Amino acid sequence: MIPTPRSSVRHAHVAILLATYNGDRFLGEQLESLQRQQVDRVDVWASDDGSTDGTIDSLQAAEKSWNLGRFRIVSGPRAGFAENFRSLILNPEVAADYYAFCDQDDVWDKDKLAVAVDWLKSLPPGKAGVYCSRTRTIDLQGKPVGLSPLFSRPPSFRNAIVQSIAGANTMVLNQPAWALVREACREDGFVSHDWWTYLIVTGAGGDVHYCPQPRIGYRQHAENIVGSNTGMTARLSRYRFLLRGRFSKWMEQNLTGLRRCEHLLTDDARTVLAELERVHSGAVPGRLAALMRSGAYRQSLAANLGLYAACLLGKL
Repeated sequence: MIPTPRSSVRHAHVAILLATYNGDRFLGEQLESLQRQQVDRVDVWASDDGSTDGTIDSLQAAEKSWNLGRFRIVSGPRAGFAENFRSLILNPEVAADYYAFCDQDDVWDKDKLAVAVDWLKSLPPGKAGVYCSRTRTIDLQGKPVGLSPLFSRPPSFRNAIVQSIAGANTMVLNQPAWALVREACREDGFVSHDWWTYLIVTGAGGDVHYCPQPRIGYRQHAENIVGSNTGMTARLSRYRFLLRGRFSKWMEQNLTGLRRCEHLLTDDARTVLAELERVHSGAVPGRLAALMRSGAYRQSLAANLGLYAACLLGKL
């Protein structure tokens, strides 16, 4: 458990990267929760990807009343949510001590940034770090309806290479981690910014802290880009996703991107990467042996069984 943040974190400078697209229905509530954050300086960089509802009007109203720092509205690339976030990551004007990804329809607890910054401040100087956490699922009216899975195995590159454990909407990065992610994004695109962040930071020897206490309300509705991660239906959906081959395509894209960013990785991470690449070729015994040598793992026994089943079937 992370203790109550020290008062010193109030002086932190945090840049929030907010990607929007036709999100006016819930955007106001999210912006209000950002305004309540317990740090003194919060810059918001809102990249809109071509909204046709009232999103721009809501952002412009927030821009006029924002009193925690800068509030900038920029035009997104109109190439989907991943590229919208990538454009924010690569924006040279975005500069702060800490960086947080933000979705348009969530609700943040008032201590979300303060708790994250408090942990990040505990790292040795120059150490790349990412704070992330569970989420509290909320319905259309904002009422809690459940929690995301509680993971107990330690975050690491061997986990990251086969599983993303936390949503980007929970992540806060320090400056060294941000520099790594930005450099990696110059080399290649990504499947999703949360998974890519987890991969690059752990692969480069950084620390990732997964907090079991949720500090955001993750809203579930029909327009969600990524759906709920809770319940038996979601679990079965993940297994189908794994075994039908779509996971293999995502893995391939991740491995290709990591190879292009090999210069950022530790020697150990490069060894793991090489073993996972062998999983994609050869006969079944060779694939299984490579997976075992890699030490790659998912967070639960059932998920690991699914991982090895996919390997047997050539779906990794």
